[in-house]
Amino acid sequence: MIKEFKQFISKGNVVDLAVGVVIGSAFGKIVSSLVDNIIMPLVGILIGGIDFSNLTWKIKDATIEYGIFLQNIVDFLIVAFCIFMVIKAFNKLTKKKEKKEEAPKKSDDVVLLEEIRDLMKKENKKTTKSK
Repeated sequence: MIKEFKQFISKGNVVDLAVGVVIGSAFGKIVSSLVDNIIMPLVGILIGGIDFSNLTWKIKDATIEYGIFLQNIVDFLIVAFCIFMVIKAFNKLTKKKEKKEEAPKKSDDVVLLEEIRDLMKKENKKTTKSK
């Protein structure tokens, strides 16, 4: 079991996944800062100076902080849009590579036959010109 676990851990996919999680976490902090410190204050100004983080709804002893919820929705939409753009760019690059690789390689027989055809055309032209 330990041997299998070592093989599992040493596979590239696990390492790639770990790197993705760490980078994703750091990217999430950047996006959260962007939303909290730049976008939401601007949105607040546009809708009359409302600070979303302070939006609450009080029901008896309970406080519902729906402003933070709205902020998290905006946060999610920005992250989703960024991921969409990265995947779109990646797919565009991948399609270009696939198109280059799709050009079928001619077999040796076809290349040889084409060379013979071209030589025969040249000979045919020389014979026609000399007559």
